[in-house]
Amino acid sequence: MTQRESMPYDIVVVGAGPAGLTAAIRLKQLAAEAGRDLSVCVLEKGSEVGAHILSGAVLDPKGLDELIPDWKAKGAPLTVPVTENHHWVLTSKGKWRMPEWMLPPFMHNKGTYTLSLGNFCRWLAGQAEEAGVEIFPGFAAAEILFHDDGSVKGVATGDMGVARDGSHRPDYQPGIELHARYTFFAEGARGHLTKRLTEIFDLRKDSGPQVFGIGIKELWDIPADKHKPGRVVHSQGWPLEDAWGGGFLYHQENHQVALGFVIALDYQNPYLSPFDEFQRWKTHPAIRAEIEGGKRVSYGARAINEGGWQSIPELVFPGGALVGCSAGFVNVPRIKGTHTAMKSAMLAAEAAFEAICADRSGDRLDAYPKALRSSWVDKELRMVRNAQPAVARWGGLLGTVYAGFDMWLGQLGIGVPWTLSHHADHTRLKRKEHASPIAYPKPDGVLTFDLLSSVFISNTNHEENQPVHLTLKDADIPTAINLPVYAGPEQRYCPASVYEFVEDDGGEMRLQINAQNCVHCKTCDIKDPTQNINWVTPEGGGGPNYPNM
Repeated sequence: MTQRESMPYDIVVVGAGPAGLTAAIRLKQLAAEAGRDLSVCVLEKGSEVGAHILSGAVLDPKGLDELIPDWKAKGAPLTVPVTENHHWVLTSKGKWRMPEWMLPPFMHNKGTYTLSLGNFCRWLAGQAEEAGVEIFPGFAAAEILFHDDGSVKGVATGDMGVARDGSHRPDYQPGIELHARYTFFAEGARGHLTKRLTEIFDLRKDSGPQVFGIGIKELWDIPADKHKPGRVVHSQGWPLEDAWGGGFLYHQENHQVALGFVIALDYQNPYLSPFDEFQRWKTHPAIRAEIEGGKRVSYGARAINEGGWQSIPELVFPGGALVGCSAGFVNVPRIKGTHTAMKSAMLAAEAAFEAICADRSGDRLDAYPKALRSSWVDKELRMVRNAQPAVARWGGLLGTVYAGFDMWLGQLGIGVPWTLSHHADHTRLKRKEHASPIAYPKPDGVLTFDLLSSVFISNTNHEENQPVHLTLKDADIPTAINLPVYAGPEQRYCPASVYEFVEDDGGEMRLQINAQNCVHCKTCDIKDPTQNINWVTPEGGGGPNYPNM
């Protein structure tokens, strides 16, 4: 075995998203205020900061206001305030607008901004580096390291230059170990190391399962006469029938519109294709009118935490903590999680800095979850905790009515005493004989598109001769169970054409995995009904390269 080099730090952060970068900045702020030296590094699996970041996005600056109060003077890319806020309920040909007075005030998007979250992270990275944080893009954390007592010691980056058969290519380089007094995991939704930590430390023993949605997004350049900077539209209803979700459409800067579709991954029909539902949604007259005459310039997809307050796991374990979407702080009705993710990271940073000042390391940062439970994050998520499970339980119409009633009571300071529960997404699929196939229209190449042309403009790339990072626990299950029982749902729930059932030379069906197409959305790891697919990190730098998603 090749000996790996090691590098010591006070804090190692896994993931350069909003939470990871916020934690790093806050640590450096605290150190500067106390006149102490503090070494902090951030690992990012994307080729650059922001390369793997995908969100709508409409951002509530509440967390940013606390982290960097003078963010405007420092050139933060929050330049397009929300000026219009619309919520449409779509039918097959028409729509009606939900009156704003029906929505609780926190749903009105006042004081928010629409922007590229990737560009926001690039700006945050600049702030972090100015403060002395070391950021290493293109280095994927592939392994958790432990001390002899079982506490987390740090992480190791993946080996580079490993061939598909496991042999070392001429460019082979072993991974590097990064040792830390505390390690923060800020991997985003369904992080592969977070998944492992959850199992090792039983972090869900006191919480419900996390549930997810799949968000699929395109970026369009539209004609100047159609562009209305700050216009925000959310929709529900058509084209979904037996699934819950909806669309978003945000007029951003430079004559661009970000639009996409989110579907809760607890859907039951194995024939449903989230990608095709999104393409069909664009053909609605009201949506078509917003982008017709424009040109699609980018595409991507990402899983989204939707469990909310009752799905937050134990946040700390010996030697580390979960921050941001690794834990799941998304406010689902608001479709926002950046501000809550940033606040969680600040609280974790403050707890870790206090421990280091007390000359502690490797223990549990219990001050972090205690502070979070008394913060505005807990209050905000507790208020909306029943919205997502309500629509999962009673459907779009009745569930929306109940969710609105529940949230209004919370807004008025009354609240209900009960908390609705979730069911894990992979348990929800029906057998194929109990579901109806869905006939999706063929793409026209102008408004609607096929999967492969979509993946092409995500700029996704993986070194071809490397181990497949979409691993199967049992290679026989796809054809023994998934195909005959569930009609092979992996070929439809994947928004990147990674999975195909093909006939081999002997006339038998087999699952072909096109790992080079993977956009790192993690849907397969979540939705596979047998939980047979395990997403592990590919070689560092691989995956999508989103320019401003």
